[in-house]
Amino acid sequence: MNINHAILHILDAQSAVTVFSEQELELDTRAVRSFVMKHLKRARNAADNRPGSFTEDSAFAGELKRYLFGERGFVDLSQQVAEFLTDQLTHAEKPSSADILVADFEDDADERWFAILIMESRMAFMHEVDNAAGGVVAKIARHHAILPAPTQKISSYALVRARDLSVLYQDKPRTIMGSETQLIVDGLLQCTAGTSAKEVIDVVTRAVAEAAEEHGANAAVALAATKAAMVEQVEDDEELPPWDIVDEVFAEEPALQASVRQKLEEEHVPERVAVERAHAERPSVRNQKIRTDTGIEITFPVEMGRNPEFISFKNEPNGLISIELKNIGAIESR
Repeated sequence: MNINHAILHILDAQSAVTVFSEQELELDTRAVRSFVMKHLKRARNAADNRPGSFTEDSAFAGELKRYLFGERGFVDLSQQVAEFLTDQLTHAEKPSSADILVADFEDDADERWFAILIMESRMAFMHEVDNAAGGVVAKIARHHAILPAPTQKISSYALVRARDLSVLYQDKPRTIMGSETQLIVDGLLQCTAGTSAKEVIDVVTRAVAEAAEEHGANAAVALAATKAAMVEQVEDDEELPPWDIVDEVFAEEPALQASVRQKLEEEHVPERVAVERAHAERPSVRNQKIRTDTGIEITFPVEMGRNPEFISFKNEPNGLISIELKNIGAIESR
């Protein structure tokens, strides 16, 4: 990752102090660069990022284009962003202190992004040293303007891809001047709100599991087949068509197929959603984990769940289920 520009603006609701920086952060300082980079990487790689696209009348899209074409400066644009967000956060039903981090960076694939992160401050206890009448004394004090740790998830941010102005974002509802709104999507960016790849995958797997239980099918087998099909599709073109996958996986089980489709319709699952290959590589997608009522847990790659040469499930006459693991060359104790 390469950070081209980064700047921090401050809204301290506790002291009613607002600071709009006039200079960029000193990224030559190792601690500062590491802090900014870790937050940008976490935001860029989050599996639950929602996609969005600018509306035709988005004022922010026009200003961002001017910046990308070199017609306005980074600091100037960042201040305009901070002023808008500060005004909105100040009028929120529950005002909160926050730092606005704005950055221009290139990710590990050399893709350029413009990032805006609302880093809400947290309260923490710190030590203080005071020279009292009786001598030096160490005290405990409560501080409100503490930045989120590099490992902490940011709840409101936007990333705009410079190449095509596509948007990735996360946001939360806020009540501002009596109306509930999402500050990033509705206020700043003025863009459409999409569904994240993680949400779609979670809905599909939940729908398959529920439908399998309702129809007396083996949920582990159904889930393994569905996940394997999703992984294969994403590896091919980084796009997930959940409805087509359900039709393909359950082509020979029309009742189960119809049940899953009904659940997808109830959840308003889109026909297609973009999914990066890295997100399909997550263990929760690539692997299937099952736990028996006897306390035994088994985790296996989803592609093996469809291959009876490696694992098979058998319904016994007494109503119980047998699981057979095959072609094992070695067993490692963990």
